[in-house]
Amino acid sequence: MKLARRSQASAQIPTSSMSDIAFLLILFFMVTTVFSSEKGLKITLPKAEATQRIRLRSNTTNVWIDKNNSISIDDKIIPNNEMFAGVIQGKLVDKPDLVVLLRVDKDARYGLVSDLIEKMKEVKALKLTFSTQFKNL
Repeated sequence: MKLARRSQASAQIPTSSMSDIAFLLILFFMVTTVFSSEKGLKITLPKAEATQRIRLRSNTTNVWIDKNNSISIDDKIIPNNEMFAGVIQGKLVDKPDLVVLLRVDKDARYGLVSDLIEKMKEVKALKLTFSTQFKNL
C-alpha cells in the first residue's frame, strides 16, 4: 500500500503589507510621543559678552528666580527660602554629581541669589552655573 506524500507548504513570509505596518508603527510613535518643555518662571536673562554652552545632562537641575524673587526648582515653586536647601540636598542624594543651573532674571534681587548660593555651599552643592544671553556688540 502506497502512502501519498504531503506537499510541503512554502516557507515564504508575505511581505506585501510590511510597509503598511511599518508606516502605522511610525505614525503611532509620532502621535504618542510627548516632548517635555521647560515650564519655569518667566525671566529675562542678563546679557554677557562671553558665554559658554554647557551640555544639558541628566545630572542638571534648573533653579529659576524671577523678577518678583519667586524661586522654582525644576518647574516646582518653592514657597520660602528655608525649603531651598532641603530640596537641593534631596536632589544631591539621588545625583551626587549634581550641577545646579541658575536662571536668574536680570531684575532679581542679588541678595536672594547670594543667600541661595550660600545655602548650596552648606549642603555641598558646589557645581554651579549661571545662565545668560549672549550680548551682541
